[in-house]
Parts: sequence; structure tokens; C-alpha cells
Amino acid sequence: MTPSASTLLVTGASRGIGAATALLAAQRGWDIAVNYSQSAAAAESVAAQVRALGRRAIIVRADVSDEAAVRAMFARIDAEMPPLKGLVNNAGIVGMKARLDDMAPARWRHLLEVNVFGSLLCAQLALLRMSTRHGGRGGAIVNLSSMAATLGSPAMYVDYAATKGAIDSFTIGLARELAAEGVRVNAIRPGIIATDIHADSGEPNRAQTSAGMIPMKRPGTAAEVANAIVWLLSDEASYTTGTIFDVSGGR
Repeated sequence: MTPSASTLLVTGASRGIGAATALLAAQRGWDIAVNYSQSAAAAESVAAQVRALGRRAIIVRADVSDEAAVRAMFARIDAEMPPLKGLVNNAGIVGMKARLDDMAPARWRHLLEVNVFGSLLCAQLALLRMSTRHGGRGGAIVNLSSMAATLGSPAMYVDYAATKGAIDSFTIGLARELAAEGVRVNAIRPGIIATDIHADSGEPNRAQTSAGMIPMKRPGTAAEVANAIVWLLSDEASYTTGTIFDVSGGR
């Protein structure tokens, strides 16, 4: 069980996997800080559903690549919510489908700033609140990687795949760094999941058209990924750290 009056911060929680995670975590007893970067209305819809489940929720706007905004987000959580005991580093972006020789370096910087820097910064600020070394009472961090980290995504977005490879390495290292300080760190590698992110790469129907390459012959759902994330946050996973779980239909 999750201790009462504990806050979970889910970045990028206004849609897709982040929204599904926020709602399932609320059902399991977490209070939720719903982070978003663009749509306040979508974030507020998620927060309203959390409140309808009897849990506290606030929406906090911050582009995770913006250090000042992220620090302000954590300060607001400190001021308005119960103690932080969980972080889901879900916020991430993908570029349009392209080969490396057709990509602009500015694109790489932006992906690294959001997908890697943002995750490192949020993890740092979370552990400063959760680690027993800093007077915290423990907690859990779940990072969102991708099967792209192992497959490479050639001729699609090798830059995105590279950022997720970095998340895999970061997860393993931070888990070992914090293992004796009450903070567990794990990651989920989703496969092809039916969410809006595919539209950002210029292929809105990719989840459906790619079903044939998935051993289970269907894309996954945000709820299926959320189930794995929320389990890793729970006390049921109390001896699990430094693990990267594939939620990919066998791909």
C-alpha cells in the first residue's frame, strides 16, 4: 500500500501515458501533481478526475527543459501538497520522421534538453526531497525510456532513440547511487503504444499500421503502460531497483 498523504509528480501528465498513470496512481491512493507544458485545459481535466477519486491534485506548468520553471514547480508542490514520495519522468518529445543526414543539430539539442536534461533535473530535485541522506523518508522514481533505445529507430528518429538510451544508463546508475538511501529507481520501455505522440513524428496512425511487426499483433495502450509504472511505484516492488521493464508486446 502507498502511505497516506504522499504526492506523486507525473511530468507530461495531460495526455497519453502520463494521464493514464496519474489516474491509476490516484486510484491506488496517491495525491497527484499534474505537470504539463501546453494545454492547461487537458491538465485540469486530469486533475478533476483525480479529485473525483477523492485525492488531492494540482496542475503545474513547466517545460522540463527550463530549469527555473522546474525549480518553481517543485517549490509549489512543497508549498501546496503532501510530501513528495514519487516521480514519474514521463515528459518527452520526438521529432519528425527523418534520417540523421536530414536532421538539424538544433533538433538534437532540443530532444536532449527535454528528454535527458529534464529527466535528470526532475530526478535531482525529487531525490533531494526523498533521499534519507537529505532527511527524506524514501520514495520511488520511474523513468520513461522506449524500445527505441534497443532497436535504434533507423530512418525514423535515431536521435530520439539515443536520448532513450541515455535514460536507460541513467536509470541503472542512479538506482545504484540511491539504493541505500530509501529511493528506488526503475524504468519502463514502452513499445508501440496507441497515443498522440505518433502525430508528432508525422505518422498519426503508426500504432495501427505497425501492428504487424509486433509479436502480439496489436499496439499497447496507455493503461497497460500505466499498470507497470504504478506497480514499480508501489511497495509491492520494494526490492526492485535498477530494472528496466519492457512493455512492448514482445517486440
